[in-house]
Amino acid sequence: MSLSNNAGGRHVLIESFGGHAGLDAPALKRLLRRAARAGGANVLSCHMHGFGTDGGVTGVALLAESHITVHTWPERSYAAFDVFMCGTCNADRAAEEIARAVPDARLSIRALDRPAPETASRQHEAEEAAGK
Repeated sequence: MSLSNNAGGRHVLIESFGGHAGLDAPALKRLLRRAARAGGANVLSCHMHGFGTDGGVTGVALLAESHITVHTWPERSYAAFDVFMCGTCNADRAAEEIARAVPDARLSIRALDRPAPETASRQHEAEEAAGK
């Protein structure tokens, strides 16, 4: 699904049950950078924080076009990724790169198009006028 020209961005949520949760901070950092490149985004910075030797990892790739985040719980074999990209970037391609990294993981992927700021503002004003 592609964005219409007036959309504000695409938001993809990925829940991974399996291998992604076992990736360490350096591997996740490389994965987020690859995902950003696959989506056509520009990485401004990327930071990972590990919680002990057997703990999970929380990380963010700050993009010129928004962000990609990851949170892992290895003790539950679970990882959550959040991909939000605006402009001409393709969040779906970034999500595909994340999925390819661990082909045997069981994934749940949900996506939604975010409205452009001016569209969201008009919708909010219409809802207020209607008394919602």
